[in-house]
Amino acid sequence: MDINQIRKDTQGCANKIFLNSAGASLMPKTVVEKTINYLKEEEQFGGYFVANKQAEQVNQFYIEAAKMLNCKAENIAFANSNTDAYTKVLSSIPFKSGDCIITTDDDYISNQIAFISLKKRLNVEIYRVKNLSNHEIDLEDLESLIKQHQPKLVAVTHIPTNSGLIQDVEAVGKLCKANDILYLVDACQSVGQLVVDVQKIGCDFLTATGRKFLRGPRGTGFLYVSEHALAQNLSPLFIDMKGAHWTSFEDYEPTHTAKGFEFFEQSCASIIGFTEAIRYANEIGLANIQNYNLQLSSKLRKLLAENPNIQVLDQGNRLGSIVTFNHHKLELTELQNLLSENQIYHSVSFKGSALIDFTKKNVDWAIRFSPHYFNTAEEIESVASLLE
Repeated sequence: MDINQIRKDTQGCANKIFLNSAGASLMPKTVVEKTINYLKEEEQFGGYFVANKQAEQVNQFYIEAAKMLNCKAENIAFANSNTDAYTKVLSSIPFKSGDCIITTDDDYISNQIAFISLKKRLNVEIYRVKNLSNHEIDLEDLESLIKQHQPKLVAVTHIPTNSGLIQDVEAVGKLCKANDILYLVDACQSVGQLVVDVQKIGCDFLTATGRKFLRGPRGTGFLYVSEHALAQNLSPLFIDMKGAHWTSFEDYEPTHTAKGFEFFEQSCASIIGFTEAIRYANEIGLANIQNYNLQLSSKLRKLLAENPNIQVLDQGNRLGSIVTFNHHKLELTELQNLLSENQIYHSVSFKGSALIDFTKKNVDWAIRFSPHYFNTAEEIESVASLLE
């Protein structure tokens, strides 16, 4: 990795320390340029004409995303966001009263709300796997729940939004495969900062967003659908002419690739920009990004933990590039003002978005730093020194 070139490509690095890639990261300038250039063509010739002209370039999205995840282009669908992809998956599964979903205490807030909505509407039960004392998933408890309830779906968030915990999605995948259960992974905080290999994970569905660690435009994301899931002819509850062919007055034939989860209307300019963001990460190499990010986040946690006024909140055997903490002396507003006055970009996780986890940790809020591969060790040291 050429950190100087990466920072040169990241114009937002200037005059600030940006530690909010888990929220919405800084785009490389080539991502912005390609998006704007496409929009300028639409300005001159209209969206339909440009979409036809640039069809091959738009199609590169599926190739680059597949390369990143170690799958085929036919297994990739574009989505407007992680939640867009996630809810389409949930709507494709024919839940009925008495079915159940197994998830974790650390699943994303929007996913938890969607599960509760299914419970309210369709009487779908929700079971949450116990955590071990080190905060890892209790795999024995998961296996017991699977055998006892035969769930319709197992759903796990790879990295929670409110913690650096990297959940053992591969071990969960082995249990799901052994019991022939559909498996959904929310990877919105892991794709782009870690090597994510859907073959190793063994999931049927995986969702991600563009704006976080992938460094793409907002309003972008993708969905991976396995061959196993496609063979079951699963499709979202509401589909359009992109997801199906109208074959008779009262019938249609679903699209038999992951594109069956797409709608016709898409922002092609955003897709072009998102493709460039994925290509940029692929070119650097996700293994290189993962190793560098691990160095940054480990250094940051270590320095913060040495501060007697700070409580680092992340727990687990493997921790990623989300670092959460609170302060024993400073109120949240004081801490935010201190960081903002010094041009340190960050975010705050509140109890309402991590209800189970923060209740267990007995905290109402946490500052969230999320360093990425355009950050430097010197920036990490500077932030720690300020807080000291």
